[in-house]
Order: sequence, then C-alpha cells, then structure tokens
Amino acid sequence: MKSLPIYKVDAFTSHLFKGNPAAVCPLEAWLPDNLMQKIAAENNLSETAFVVPRGNEFELRWFTPVAEIPLCGHATLASAYVMFEYLTYHQNTITFHSMSGALMVRREGKKFVLDFPGETPQQIESSDSIEDALK
Repeated sequence: MKSLPIYKVDAFTSHLFKGNPAAVCPLEAWLPDNLMQKIAAENNLSETAFVVPRGNEFELRWFTPVAEIPLCGHATLASAYVMFEYLTYHQNTITFHSMSGALMVRREGKKFVLDFPGETPQQIESSDSIEDALK
C-alpha cells in the first residue's frame, strides 16, 4: 500500500501538547470507508479528518475511532491549517464540502475564522428525565 501523509494538529492553541488534537489526512481521492475508519482507530484521537480536492474547493469527512460523524469544528480548523501552512493553499478562504454542508474557513493573519452552520432552535416537549437532569 502507498504511504499517506497524516498531520497531527493541536487546534485552539499555539503551544505544543495543548488545545484539541486532530489528525488530518489529505488524499487525492477517497479511500474505502472501512480503511478510513481503520486509520482513525489507529490514530486514536477524537477525530481524524480526510480531505479530497474538488476543483478549488475540498470535500471533508471526519471519523472518530469508532464511527464517521457529520460535523467537527476543531478538525475542520486543523484541516484548514494543514492546507494553508503545509500544502500552500494560496487563497484567503477555503471551502470544505461536508455532510453538514459547505464550511468556510477564512485566514486573518495568523488566525482562522470558521463559518459554522447554524440550526434554528426548536421547541421540544419537557420530560421528567430532562427536568431531573437540569436540577
């Protein structure tokens, strides 16, 4: 098997061994899901992000050690960091397409700003277990 680059990035910090770690694996094309799951399990971090080019934009997927998840903020920022700092992406904004829709990360000097999707709040019925949890 061909070797794959994997970057470990500590998000939300500028210090080693601080922040929230994520692995980032840039790919030329998607690997089989079961292989990406095994790579994430081997990394044993809360998330491993896999990035595939789509023209001037990218597709992005996240795996925990046990399952694929629909959205992960710190691994999105880690992916943008790898693209900007190591893979020399030259635009100021990068767009990732994910299960949660388009996510944009803008570079502002040494900082990154993530445009996270919003959800409309919805009213839910109260239950005894919810009320007990809030006591």
